[in-house]
Amino acid sequence: MVSTRTQERSAVSQIQAQFQLAWPGFQLDVDLTLPGAGITVLFGASGSGKTTVLRCMAGLSRSPVGRCVVGGVTWQDHQQWVPTHQRDLGYVFQEPSLLPHLDVMGNLRYGMKRSQRGSSALLDQAIDLLGIESLLHRSPRHLSGGEQQRVGIARALALGPRLLLMDE
Repeated sequence: MVSTRTQERSAVSQIQAQFQLAWPGFQLDVDLTLPGAGITVLFGASGSGKTTVLRCMAGLSRSPVGRCVVGGVTWQDHQQWVPTHQRDLGYVFQEPSLLPHLDVMGNLRYGMKRSQRGSSALLDQAIDLLGIESLLHRSPRHLSGGEQQRVGIARALALGPRLLLMDE
C-alpha cells in the first residue's frame, strides 16, 4: 500500500516509478504514475513483484534501469541516487523488523535517530493513534504479531513522512 500524508506539508502532486529488474525466472518491468494524495494499493499474485516495487521506491533495492520521482523530487534516475534515509518516507515491512535488544520505546526512538523529520509530538500522536502506550516498556519478543505490526506502523508515522509505504 502507498499512502501520502497531506497534513502539515503540501500534498505530493504525483508519484512516478519506473523500474526494470531481472532474475532467473522473473522479470519486473513497471511504469507507474500514481496520485500524490490518498491511498493507492498495489495488488497481484504472490511473487508478482509488489514488495520489489516498494523496496525500489524506498531505495532499499536498486533497479539498474529505474526512476522514482515523488512530488517533483527525483529520488532515483540515471544521474542520481538519494539514499533511503534521505527520502521523505516511512516504510512498514511485512515483518515488523523490531530490534530485540530494545524495548518498544527504544525501537520507536531508533527510527527517529537518522531522520530530521521526526518529532516527539509526532511520536506521541502515533502512540495514541495505534493504542500502544501500554506496550512502551515491553520487549518485542513479548508482543503479539499484531502488536509488533502496530509498533512498526508507529515507527514509520513518527517520522512524519511525505510518503508511507506499507508492505501488506
